[in-house]
Amino acid sequence: MANHKSAIKRIRANATKRLRNRYQAKTTRNAIKKLRNTTSQEEAKTLLPRVISMLDRLAKKNVIHKRKAANNKSKLTKLVNKLG
Repeated sequence: MANHKSAIKRIRANATKRLRNRYQAKTTRNAIKKLRNTTSQEEAKTLLPRVISMLDRLAKKNVIHKRKAANNKSKLTKLVNKLG
């Protein structure tokens, strides 16, 4: 267990950030699944910018790697374009 006051505070802050990161990552994964299961192009075109924004936010905060975000955005964009 940590002995310093600042170390104890850091443990608490890390736990809070971990929960927030997990929530945002899981929400993004669910949005990606919803987009992949969409069959209409109109609905997919409205969902795509929201999902891309979520991926960019996760990459910016280093929750996921920036190249993973880029690969996901590329694949999802191809999928939406193929629907039409």
